[in-house]
Amino acid sequence: MKVVILCGGQGTRLREETEYRPKPMVHVGPRPILWHIMKGYAQHGFKDFVLCLGYKGEQIKQFFYEYEVLTSDVTVELGRNRKVELHRDEHPEDGWRVTLADTGELALTGARVKKVARYIDGDRFMLTYGDGVCDVDLTKLLAFHRAHGKIGTVTGVHPSARFGELELQKDRVTGFSEKPNVIDSYINGGFFIFERKFLDYLTVDDACQLERGPLERLVADDQLRAYVHDGFWQCMDTVRDMKLLNDLWSRGRAPWATWAPAGA
Repeated sequence: MKVVILCGGQGTRLREETEYRPKPMVHVGPRPILWHIMKGYAQHGFKDFVLCLGYKGEQIKQFFYEYEVLTSDVTVELGRNRKVELHRDEHPEDGWRVTLADTGELALTGARVKKVARYIDGDRFMLTYGDGVCDVDLTKLLAFHRAHGKIGTVTGVHPSARFGELELQKDRVTGFSEKPNVIDSYINGGFFIFERKFLDYLTVDDACQLERGPLERLVADDQLRAYVHDGFWQCMDTVRDMKLLNDLWSRGRAPWATWAPAGA
């Protein structure tokens, strides 16, 4: 199953970092937050990724193109018969397949997903944002999605009040409000699963925003369910968020790092 990750936004609230790099490439510990997200999926066997690139997307391409060299000891033989030898046994990221797709610098989230439709095969796909980590059990999330039989599943989480509120009746989503002023409610934590037919709700128009028209129409059609997650979730939207995540990692208390509980 494909895992689509939105990596194209400009990250204006984190301008201190994103002036120089795309937000998914801002580090938490020794690796970009994007790597942490992908590790979480890979732990559950989901290793086929489609990255929707935009702002400074060439840096993400370069990271993966050079990944083996950057994470290995290397012997380089110079001269006419130049040779590069990597000194590393099989590493934990072995088997990852990463499609890096340019979806435009100005496209909104829905347009980015629609633009990578040709890389999404199979009956369903996973989708998340490139700036949030979570300890959600993705295997249980998939089982929940398969059981309810609707087009979409969104993971509902409990953080601060600046994100899109979900109105719920049990697991049925009855309202989807983008960035309201709420404190005590579930919000859109990303970590979606969609049947392929959800692509019909999207357009390639750069103004197509996933969280507005498409998800609102899915709610109106009674085709969206919420998987309620009461565990850890945190996005990296501001410098304060970045410092929090790095502090948790450095102290070996990173709840999202379920592949390495000690943060190693």
